[in-house]
Order: sequence, then C-alpha cells, then structure tokens
Amino acid sequence: MTPDGNGLRVEALLRPLAEGALFVPGEGPARASAVREGKRGFTLRDPGEEKARAGRILASLPLGGSGQEKGWVFDIADAEQALDLVAYLERGDASTEVVVEWPEKKLERPTLGGPKDLRVRVDRLSDWFGLSGGLEVDGQRVELALLLDAVRGSKRYVPVSGGRWLAISQELRGLLSGLADVAIENRAGELEMGLGGMLTLADLAPEMGEFLACEEWSAQMARMRNALRVEPEVPPELKATLRPYQLEGFKWLSRMAAWGMGTCLADDMGLGKTVQALAVLSARAQQGPALVVAPTSVCFNWVREAQRFTPGLSLHLFHEVEREAVVAALGPGQVLVISWGLLARNIEMLRRVRFATAVLDEAQAIKNPSTQRAKAVREIQAEWRVALSGTPIENHLGELWSLMRTVAPGLLGSWEHFRDRFATPIERDRDASRGAALARLVRPFILRRTKSEVEADLPSRTEVRNLIKLSPAERRLYEDARVAALAKLEGFADPSEKRFQVLASLTHLRLLACHPRLDDGESNVASSKLERLLELVEELRANGHRALVFSQFTRHLALVREALEARSVSYLYLDGSVPQAERAKRVDAFQAGEADLFLISLKAGGTGLNLTAADYVLHLDPWWNPAVEDQATDRAHRIGQTRPVTVYRLISRGTIEEAIVALHEQKRELAEAILEGSGAAGRLSTEELVDLIRAGEGSLEEDEEDAVEDA
Repeated sequence: MTPDGNGLRVEALLRPLAEGALFVPGEGPARASAVREGKRGFTLRDPGEEKARAGRILASLPLGGSGQEKGWVFDIADAEQALDLVAYLERGDASTEVVVEWPEKKLERPTLGGPKDLRVRVDRLSDWFGLSGGLEVDGQRVELALLLDAVRGSKRYVPVSGGRWLAISQELRGLLSGLADVAIENRAGELEMGLGGMLTLADLAPEMGEFLACEEWSAQMARMRNALRVEPEVPPELKATLRPYQLEGFKWLSRMAAWGMGTCLADDMGLGKTVQALAVLSARAQQGPALVVAPTSVCFNWVREAQRFTPGLSLHLFHEVEREAVVAALGPGQVLVISWGLLARNIEMLRRVRFATAVLDEAQAIKNPSTQRAKAVREIQAEWRVALSGTPIENHLGELWSLMRTVAPGLLGSWEHFRDRFATPIERDRDASRGAALARLVRPFILRRTKSEVEADLPSRTEVRNLIKLSPAERRLYEDARVAALAKLEGFADPSEKRFQVLASLTHLRLLACHPRLDDGESNVASSKLERLLELVEELRANGHRALVFSQFTRHLALVREALEARSVSYLYLDGSVPQAERAKRVDAFQAGEADLFLISLKAGGTGLNLTAADYVLHLDPWWNPAVEDQATDRAHRIGQTRPVTVYRLISRGTIEEAIVALHEQKRELAEAILEGSGAAGRLSTEELVDLIRAGEGSLEEDEEDAVEDA
C-alpha cells in the first residue's frame, strides 16, 4: 500500500511461495520459484484459482467504492475510507492470508481521541456565550471548531500535524454532536451559544476532560437553577380552580419566566391554555404591562376570560381604545390585547413599550418567519415571552424554528444551521437520530399535554370517515378535469410556474369533489356529498343533537345554507366577514340553544371559540393540514363538554380528498416525532403534488361497472 495525498493506493499481489517473488493474480510465468535454506523450490501456478482467491480476499476488505484499475490496483481517494482500511488491517480483522507491505512511507494508524481529551472554555460574547477549546492527544491538538465541523460533516477523522490523523471515538462523537447542536459559528468565525443552549452544555460538561466557565456563565446557571427550584403560588386574585395539569403548567411557566427563557405551551386544544396564561399574567402583574397578541376572532374572548378569571387585571382591546393614550399610559396590572394584523400595522408605536410579559396566542400565526406579523412580533420588547399553540408544527420543521426564534432567540440557531443540522436530515433523509436530538433540544422549552394524558374525565371522541360515492355524472366531471389538468401540466418547463399550476389544479379538483356548482354555477348535476350531509342533519335533529359544520370554502357553505333554508333547518353562520362583536353574539346564541347547526368557515372559526353546546362536528372537505381540522373539532371537544363528541369527515371516494386524508398521518407523525418522540415526515415536492392529481385514476371505469351491477 502507498499513501497518495489524503488517500491510498492499494495493489493486490500474490506470493505463491514464501520468500518468493510477487505476481499479479493470474498473470506472469506458469511456474514460480523461491530459495529457502539454500534450496530452490518450484510450484505450478493456477491462474483461474489465483484470481478467484484474490477476489474472495479483496471482497472481505473494506475497500468500499474505490476505483479499480487494471492490474488489481485500487485507488482510495477518500481519506476516511483509507483510514478505515488501515485501522481494519492493523486490528488484525483481515484474513491471515493478507500481508500488508509499505514500500514507501507508511500511513499511520489514527490516534484515538475520547471525551476526557476534550477541553472547553465558555466566555461572555456580547449577548451570547463564546465557546473555545479543543482536543489534545499525545501532544497533538485539534481546535473545537474543526472538531464540530467534522461531526457536522459525519467525519470520523480529523487531520493533525505531520500528516497524521486523529480518530473521533463513538463516545466523543456523541458529546461533540450535542455541542454542534447548540454552537453556531458567527460571521467573525467565533463559536457562540445562546442562553437556550445552557441546559445542553451543562449536561455535557461532566463528560469533558476540562470545562472552564466565566463568571457570567456561573451567574446564569445559578439563576436557572434557582428559577427551576422555585415553588410558585397561584395568585389569590385568580377566580378559578386549576386542574392538576393546569397547576403544573402554571408552575412551569412561572419557573421559565423567573429564568427569563421564552417558552411554548403546546397543550392539546381545549385543555385551557388561556386560563394558565392568565394565571401567570396575574402573578406577574406588578412587574409591568403585558401584551397579548391573538387572532381577531379570539381577542374578545381574552377580555371575557380575564373578566371571569382575573378581574384584577385591566385589559384593553387595542382596536376599541384611544390607542396612543392607552399605550402611553400602560403600567403594572394592565394588559393590551391586539390582533396579529394590527400588531404588524402599529409596530412603530408598540416597539417603544417595554412589556414584562408577551403572550402570543395561536402562535402558529408566525410559522412563516418572513411575514410582516412575524417580523413585527420579534421587534416587541418583552422581558419574557410565551407562545400558546396546540400545533407548533403543522406542516414542516421550519414552523417550529420560526416560533422558537421568536420566543427563545438563539436556541435553534440561524435558519442555515437549523436546516443543515435538523430540517434536511429529518425531513428529507428520515434520520431518526437527528429527530431525537431535536426533540431533546426543544423539550425543556415546550410543555405539551394531550387530552388522553390529562383528561380522563373528558367525554370520548369518535371519528367517523364517511366515504361518499360520486354519481356517474359527478365522476365524469371530475375525471375530465383531472385528465385535462395532467395534460396542461405537460406544457410547463419552469418549476415555479408548474408548481403554481399544480396548486391551482388541486384546488379545482377539491371543489369538484364537493359540489359540481362550485366549478360551474349553472350546473344541474346534484352533489352526492350535499345529499349525504342533509341525511345526517335530519338524523341528528331527529335525535336531539346539534352540530358544527366546517368547510374551508365559504362558497360551499353558501350552497349548504341554500339547501338548509329550503328545508327550514335553523342554523347560525360565521365566516371571516363577520365583525368581532357579532361573532361573540352568535357564539353566545348557539351556546344558549339557538339553531340546530352552526356553519363555520375553517379559517374564521377554527380557533379560539367555545362551542360545547354541539356534540357533533361535520367536516365537509378535508384541509391539507390535519392540525387545523383538529383545532376546529376541539371547539366542541374541550373542557366544559359533558357529552361524547362524534366527528364526521365527508370524503368523496376516488378523489383527491382520499389522497389528502392519507397525507394527514404523515403530518401528525412529524409533529409527534419532535414534540413527543423521534423520527419525522417531510414536505411535498411538486412531483408528489402531481401524484395527488393522479389520485383516483381508474375510478370512472370502476363506477361505471358498479352502475351496471346495480342495475
């Protein structure tokens, strides 16, 4: 073997007789000779057997994908692979038939480095902590930054002086991997870490050979430990008896606030995140004014809940007050409630206020970091922030990064760091170990309880997937549109234009799966889905049940209203055009017993409403994100509900709707992986979206065959 740059050239040769000449397997003279103890010996060579034998031996060696040249020469260009081979041979793992010879300079076996060889120092670096140090083994030193780069690149060896290499042991790799999750290289080339990385580094420090920290680190660690040991008391002003898990949530939030680390309360919808947050606002009232940012439909609910549970707090609805005067006069015990939209439009005024607490309700509203609302909320000055969201991950991990960037800046690093370290390995490569690492990193800052875990006395929820067979006429309309969409997509070469057209085609097919008149307002083709809905409504009314009916298409709800009015079925209606005060009146009316049905657009009423007067929930069309549907369902299945809740999902068979429902499981898997476990799912590519358009192919023929059989 001969070193070749950072690689290795390996030549396979055969020695038929001990102390004799070397030959290329299967080549050279037919007879080999050698002199031993003054006597010459001879042997006949078998070219076929030599080649077969050499092939078997080489196949047992870790040569990987090295290039084989003629003459049984292998060029191993990759340093990692070359070092693996050297270590393998020197450990004696190879066949006893293998003899290693180095005609020139030998490639030394790497020195093994372990956790106790690692030295790390923490210093104050502006608003963050700076990390430095390295690995020292046998007089050789490797800087910490190079070690972290090696681990991020899945390298097992790092070069040291004199052409030698250092091997990273499995134990050291685990330690460095944890450091690499929280240490980010800044523009000056320095390693830095935010406060959120303290827990991780504190856990890793005992494994190191040496850990030196500045006074600021020690002070922050003391503050953290003291905060996490405190036993918060529920403020006597709170006019509510917290359930055990809500009391636990209040204490956790209070401890994190004492530490100063932003958090996310991610309890399931309907478990009382609002009352837990109000308890903390009451406890922190004298520390300064507070800000609550929420969807427009939920702002009024915050005022009502505060009047009920924390009457000592003074709440101001931003859209109802003299804004400049109220903002200027904000002080202890006062809470400003503002919608996400108004926050973005009035950030110049609000960024001047120093809030003690900022509560971000339905925080999935900032899942896109480039939106005006996300940018605005990051400009708010607040000593402590808490996000409330039952769905911190709805579609992909970038949403979690955006949320945590707002409440706990620095915890997950820059987007590039997070993408390379977590998002891509988890979503694209399905790397379960990276999923587990991310779960460990965020778990101290996210508190999530599910209904099944904490509410044994909450009534049951039954899910019914109602597959609806389209009529032959509906099926032909759908199939014609599907085929036309696929044909049209063939003409797009530009990826962005094609994706836009794919999404438009998907919406078109979703509308056709609901009602033909959503595609052609003059169509006389009846809707099988509407017919099934009306059957369900009659059955529910006959048995004294009341229902919420959700659709993401207001035009679909308009057709439902038309049909209900023709049958004299009482209903209430809510979409995004209904003013906030009127929303509250309609919610109160339904809760008081008015109307059999409440028709609600998914976007306008899927969050923040308490509608426990209903014990049935009907979803007319599946939305891409199952978390949004679950949120809507939990308007009825929540604390205060005393009856079992039944959820019907009306799905048109053999259409894109079935494909969407199949995707729901992947999205739920992604959220559960990071919030509750490990592993993950990913985002959809354009081609995967095109596959959704293909969904249902062949169903027309099947339906026609069914029609013949039914006749």
